[in-house]
Amino acid sequence: MTAIGFIGLGHMGHPMARNLLKAGHSVKVYDVVPQAAQSLVTEGAKPCAQIAEVATGSEVLITMVQTGQQVRDVCLAPDGLFAHAKPGVLYMDCSSIDITVARALHDEAKSRDIAMIDAPVSGGVAGAAAATLTFMVGGEETHFIRAKSILAAMGKKIVHAGPAGTGQAAKICNNLILGISMIGVCEGFALGKKLGLDPKRFFEISSSASGQCWSMTSYCPAPGVLDNVPSSHDYQPGFMAKMMLKDLYLAQQAAQSVSAALPLGAEAAALYALYVAQGHGEVDFSGIMRMIEGVD
Repeated sequence: MTAIGFIGLGHMGHPMARNLLKAGHSVKVYDVVPQAAQSLVTEGAKPCAQIAEVATGSEVLITMVQTGQQVRDVCLAPDGLFAHAKPGVLYMDCSSIDITVARALHDEAKSRDIAMIDAPVSGGVAGAAAATLTFMVGGEETHFIRAKSILAAMGKKIVHAGPAGTGQAAKICNNLILGISMIGVCEGFALGKKLGLDPKRFFEISSSASGQCWSMTSYCPAPGVLDNVPSSHDYQPGFMAKMMLKDLYLAQQAAQSVSAALPLGAEAAALYALYVAQGHGEVDFSGIMRMIEGVD
């Protein structure tokens, strides 16, 4: 049993913390919304009123929040994790943030004798609940080895991407592909419908042809084609559109820093920005199907 402190109990963090409890670990939890911890407390988690309380006595610290600034605040504030963590603690940030912040946090952690990895995830809420997430890990090899058994309680595939920040790089590049491919799949279904194609029949064809991709076969954006995806449940997330937009912006920032061209990424970001501006930020990102069809 490992003493774990977990911060961030949103759509992803909550089921991740639950799986740590199921694996037999001792888990202290904190969220800016105290009510988010209630169901976990009934399952054995210890609620904390302050971040410093999470750090005290923990062998492993995990954050799962939304932005790089939030991670910085949680870690570096005077009452934050780094100020109260014991030497040698393992810190895992599972948030999706920009590479520059991640690497700065690695440097700060090292100066304080904190073993850090950046370990963003892929798999969505369903993967978090089923403990089948993919973890993309950046950091020193020895820290990765220490983290594997903890990550294995929350995920199915755990890959060491390389040194500090490369976990975030992998996540940014992966979600760049995802955002672009989702729009392409939506356009295909929307055009097919206008041309008289039944969505289920089109899925049967394209999911076994050259149009096959994860956005098609595992997360189909056309309602009523697959049962276990957000599109068949009024686009309840899932993975919120505003979070996809955040990741597409992170890709644009990363590309600018290394003079890389992302023409399709820029178009995808513009479309998701429009969708979010229309008030759909907390709808699943596959809900952009409605905008492409002209429903919203």
